[in-house]
Amino acid sequence: MARLGKQALGLAAGLLLGPMVSTGRTEPMQVNTIKEMFERLGSCWVPPPASRVQTDIDITVIVSFNHDGNIMGRPKVTYESEQATDNDRLMYRIAAMEALQRCTPMPFTETMANAVAGRPFTVRFHNQKPPPQPTEKKAWLTQKIL
Repeated sequence: MARLGKQALGLAAGLLLGPMVSTGRTEPMQVNTIKEMFERLGSCWVPPPASRVQTDIDITVIVSFNHDGNIMGRPKVTYESEQATDNDRLMYRIAAMEALQRCTPMPFTETMANAVAGRPFTVRFHNQKPPPQPTEKKAWLTQKIL
């Protein structure tokens, strides 16, 4: 029984420490184009839960990065959907800033870092609700032979 307990403990420790083991990939894939930068920012976006806010809200932020991929200064919110309540605005501002934090420092290549350092970028975050499902079925007319 004691041996089984030690094996279970070893297995549990291996499962807990397993994610800490390096897979040989020490750095995330580097960003070399503006398109890749926006894709990376989009992948970091996690909208607030639909149960806490309205859906289909937009927020636009202007942000600049330094040569090392960190945010320069403070990102500035320049647009929020007009139908958003004060609570929605707050939740979306928090979600947008968290997305920027998750994505920084942005792993720019040397060339990209030289090109974007200090330049402002307009980033649009959108919580798009799924398209509505059709409520009626299409009826097909049968052909009538005359």
